[in-house]
Amino acid sequence: MFDDDNFNPSSTAPEERSPEGDAVPPAGLNPSSSALFAADLRISSYWIHFSVFVVFAFGSLIILQSIVATYLAEHRHLGLRGVEKAMTTEAPIAVTVQLAWFGLILLFLYMTLGALRGVPFWRTVGWRRFEPGSGSTNSRALRYFFSGSGLALFVGLAGSRISPKEHLPIQELFKDRNGLLLLMSLAVLVAPLVEETLFRGYLYPLFARSFGVPAGIVLTGVLFGLLHGAQLGWTWGLISLLTVVGIIFTYVRARTGTVLASYLLHLGYNSMIAISTIAAMHGLKQI
Repeated sequence: MFDDDNFNPSSTAPEERSPEGDAVPPAGLNPSSSALFAADLRISSYWIHFSVFVVFAFGSLIILQSIVATYLAEHRHLGLRGVEKAMTTEAPIAVTVQLAWFGLILLFLYMTLGALRGVPFWRTVGWRRFEPGSGSTNSRALRYFFSGSGLALFVGLAGSRISPKEHLPIQELFKDRNGLLLLMSLAVLVAPLVEETLFRGYLYPLFARSFGVPAGIVLTGVLFGLLHGAQLGWTWGLISLLTVVGIIFTYVRARTGTVLASYLLHLGYNSMIAISTIAAMHGLKQI
């Protein structure tokens, strides 16, 4: 996925240096934070880029939904309520829209942060190999993966004690086996890659550089929780749990200096959710 030019842990953007030759921490990162966390905040994005990105992200989602809604209305002869129901209860439609949106988001970031600037995209958004440390790369990868799986079990147990106000919208997509498998495939194969690139690769460095590392970690986690609010029926207890998960993912990314660590956590987390959801709703023997 990443070649040596695009994914090299020892190749980072040049550091600013003072007249005496000492490295200057990125803006918003005080010396104490720099000592605690990897100073991996050199992503070449600024608030004006973020503003354009927000407009693009929401605008592209609205356009995609409008295209699908128009298609359903014309080819299935559905009214407004019928279109809304189809888009929220039919897994193939929901997954298609989500995949297209994820693709557009990655394309925007790739073009504006990588291709148009002539710099390696993946390294720019924090995808680096693990720095030399305790244990082999494979052992650390497995440790993060299974830590994410354990976190999912804990969150699932805590979430079971929270009663949503109403039927969760995402549960409508789990009614049939094919829809469930389609959604779980998206959750495991696509969502961790895109969401970690977006939240921990793009947003976290921007926030941490502007407001400091601790605030950047919390703010990134809060936005991560809110992004999933609609599918959780805006049940604030569940959103709070997912916010904590987002904060943990971001802390690990900040601590290690690579999105790879938080990606493996996220992959393990979503994999455990997929397995437990399939087992609970349909049974592994029926798949």
